[in-house]
Amino acid sequence: MPPPEKATPPGNGAPPGKAALLETRGITVRFGGNTAVDDVGLTVDEGRITGLIGPNGAGKTTLFNTVTGLQKPASGTVLLDGEDITRLSPARRARRGMARTFQRLELFLSLSVRDNVRVAGDILRGSARKRTDLDEETDGILERTGLTDMAGRDVSDIPIGRARVVEVARALMTSPRVLLLDEPASGQTERETDAFAELLTGLAGDGLAICLVEHDLPLVMRLCGAIHVLDYGALIASGTPAEIRESPEVIAAYIGTASTTGEGVR
Repeated sequence: MPPPEKATPPGNGAPPGKAALLETRGITVRFGGNTAVDDVGLTVDEGRITGLIGPNGAGKTTLFNTVTGLQKPASGTVLLDGEDITRLSPARRARRGMARTFQRLELFLSLSVRDNVRVAGDILRGSARKRTDLDEETDGILERTGLTDMAGRDVSDIPIGRARVVEVARALMTSPRVLLLDEPASGQTERETDAFAELLTGLAGDGLAICLVEHDLPLVMRLCGAIHVLDYGALIASGTPAEIRESPEVIAAYIGTASTTGEGVR
């Protein structure tokens, strides 16, 4: 099936007079003859949860990898707070305030929940950033993310839904300004998802810029102030949840299909 025609995205971006904290311009990624991401420009604003959705294989994780420096683009620019960071290493991007989680869990399974969170602070000890007491900071993040009750348990012994939260807690240990989450609600129970939604809302309320890749469309529509939609590597729509719900291109490419599998928008 050929890719749909690109729609003209509805207007979206930072509030008038304020630049987006994270922005991509014309990002293109190719693997051999395959274009995985095709001329994508999007924005992620401070104090807001921005959704990035689309079918499997649409290029969402590849775009995340490019934004965080794990994948070199064929062309295009990544901007953080107006500064071009396209050539910076992942470590230097992290030191400038960028953190992420992964679609597959990337935790130290033999370590406790607490040690998994604390290790991010240990890694940053050598940076120029001033650190507070790591034990105190770790305890604060465990409390904020609702993990205090299992802090001493090995990650291998906790439910996958809670392990997803451990990844977020570890990312928060780096004091990020931008947090990119790749399917963080996967494997969560309904109660865990509700608690997770409350956590993300609070973090955005504190000024954190969050970009959320997630197949749970009701969760995306509930949390996000703006949503970007990828299909076949191309950006087919950007807008508010209401605009995305009504977009014929998005319905044809994604929402209609998701609705038939019980993941439709509520």
